[in-house]
Amino acid sequence: MFPSGSPRSLSLVFLLGLASQGMSCPSRCSCQYLEVNCTGQQLQEFPVDIPLDTRQLILAANNVSYLPPVELSFLADLVYLDCRKNLLGDDLDFTFIGVARLVYLDLSFNNLSQVTFSTFSHLLSLVVLKISDNPNLVAIEKDAFANNTWLRHLDVSRTGLTFLDTSTVRDLPNLRLLGLSDNLWHCNCSFLDFITWMMESDVHFPDADNITCYTPAGLRALRMPAAEAQLHFSCLTQLHKQDYVFLGLVGFCIFLAGTMAAWLAGVCAVIYEAHASKGEEEEEEEEEDTA
Repeated sequence: MFPSGSPRSLSLVFLLGLASQGMSCPSRCSCQYLEVNCTGQQLQEFPVDIPLDTRQLILAANNVSYLPPVELSFLADLVYLDCRKNLLGDDLDFTFIGVARLVYLDLSFNNLSQVTFSTFSHLLSLVVLKISDNPNLVAIEKDAFANNTWLRHLDVSRTGLTFLDTSTVRDLPNLRLLGLSDNLWHCNCSFLDFITWMMESDVHFPDADNITCYTPAGLRALRMPAAEAQLHFSCLTQLHKQDYVFLGLVGFCIFLAGTMAAWLAGVCAVIYEAHASKGEEEEEEEEEDTA
């Protein structure tokens, strides 16, 4: 027997305590207090036997293509989830419904193609979200982050995005850092509002030199400040073909309305003159009959 209070006895008590709680560690993963690390273990599926009190789960550099919502919901205390460099795709809606305490989420280097309102809407405590390096990510819904009001760091760099609605990020009151570099931004008049917001906001944009236009060809590789100046000139001071067509239609309508008004006025004048002349003739006839 170990002496009471000795380091060995305390260690034994600690290990027995863990065993009595049914604590285990997933195969090929390493576990320490409140953390499970499965980095680079060529996992094909979400690991089983994760301790229920896990706060930090690292699944980086594996081949996981699906995160099971039910298994995740058992990890109600999870605050840190790193799933970068996996094969996660489009079936993430409602995946995180049971991990509402999550603060940090890294889904970079995966196969995401869109982000909807249902993807992260249950993560009310989320502070850091990394969805960069998803080359197939082409759409983020306007209200995708409407419930993530604590979000401070958002990274959507190196994706297939060509457009991002201004309200998607403007309405995040705590946003301080936004990664946008090396995307396929389409710098047309519809994107001018977003670029103007970038220039006027207090948000920091890392790697700002690589936030450039991809299309149209005339603005290719142009940084956002220069693109804003170009778009202000072309969108707000010059008329496009549809504008000339519209103005032509308005002018034609005004001309037609004026012509019709003049014709009606002429018809009314003729009718009035005819009526007046007829009245004078009748008066003259009455005077002759009286005489």
